Amino acid sequence: MNFLDVLKSAISNTFRNKVRTTLTVIAIFIGAFTLTITSAIGAGVSNYIDSQVASIGGSDMLMVSAATDDAPASDGPAPYDPDALSSSNGFTLLSSDDVDAIAATDGIVDVQPVVMLSPDYLEFGDNGKYQLTINSIAGIATIDLAAGSQLTNGTGENQILLSKSYVEGIGFDDAESAIGQTVTIAIADFQGTQHVVDATVQGVQNDSLFAAGAGVNAELRDTLDALQKTGMPAGVASGYAMTVAYVAPDATADQVDAVKADLADQGFSGLTVADQIGVIQSVIDGIIGVLNAFAVIALIAAGFGIINTLLMSVQERTREIGLMKAMGMGGGKIFALFSLEAIFIGFLGSAIGAIVAIALGSGLSSLLSSTVLSALPGLTIMLFTPASVATIIGIVMLIAFLAGTLPARRAASQNPIDALRYE
Repeated sequence: MNFLDVLKSAISNTFRNKVRTTLTVIAIFIGAFTLTITSAIGAGVSNYIDSQVASIGGSDMLMVSAATDDAPASDGPAPYDPDALSSSNGFTLLSSDDVDAIAATDGIVDVQPVVMLSPDYLEFGDNGKYQLTINSIAGIATIDLAAGSQLTNGTGENQILLSKSYVEGIGFDDAESAIGQTVTIAIADFQGTQHVVDATVQGVQNDSLFAAGAGVNAELRDTLDALQKTGMPAGVASGYAMTVAYVAPDATADQVDAVKADLADQGFSGLTVADQIGVIQSVIDGIIGVLNAFAVIALIAAGFGIINTLLMSVQERTREIGLMKAMGMGGGKIFALFSLEAIFIGFLGSAIGAIVAIALGSGLSSLLSSTVLSALPGLTIMLFTPASVATIIGIVMLIAFLAGTLPARRAASQNPIDALRYE
């Protein structure tokens, strides 16, 4: 018998006892289904986080703030520093001198302070007044745009990036029609007096997790900040919660780490967007890992089912094995025959499990994206990739092969004379 004959025989032998084989396949199906779903969730969440980070062009950005005292609470409170600027929330603000020091750090090519702005409303023509949220990061980073172009500084023109969700609400037909139009922003000062500023719509940004809210360029930011601080009492701390420092776009990871270390020596903390969400990613990976572990346990349990199925098959086919040996079939081919039966059972269960997981998972993912998870644009909660599905099927087939090793060895080691006498 050549390999193809052995394979055909193994497949036909698998269905000799349909009930026993079906129960074993179901056990494998459960493990493969679970492993495919959990792997898809992990891939979907990771892909979403990566795409969100990429949407703000954050690879060359460092969020720089004043370094915090990491001493444990048992060591007591940190000493009071009369020269440090503190916000009402207690964290240390960055002064203009701090911004200059950050800008002078080797490896940093540009610095933009993050200013917290609280405008009263946004208005376009006679279409009414609408609430406006300004995202300081959206005005500094390179944003994923639906229309228009990125904000530019130094032109003397007040520019704004609108969120795509704002466009129709404030009176534009679509994103393209908003470009170049003038909108009015109102902001109140410390005494409650309202001021209005005109700005040109430079672009419309796609909604994302990190870029929600409108973005403004440096000219408009400074204008609104100055108006907002009008009438501010002398004793109120004025500074920046953080700044965005840019390194060269082609900077290596080691160069970015060197910049971080230099900033740390100066009393600053520099983190990339990826650094800030790294903890979240680690927690997600941990949860997915635990779920995958349960799926693997189910597959191992199914492996014992394969062992039981094939051991019983070996016992039932003892005389047949003896006959095959008497006709010249070697132990190696008999071992291959039973091993292929185990592998085929593993393939059958894993393939069915993967197909069902993809069908149900894709439908459920689409439903969740349009309902419960609609606030997270672009999220595909389950991402099935051919490589991951093929890997899962391969792993299950390997487990099945290992499980079938014991019955296959027992079949291969049968004495033909004793096997023919077996009743």
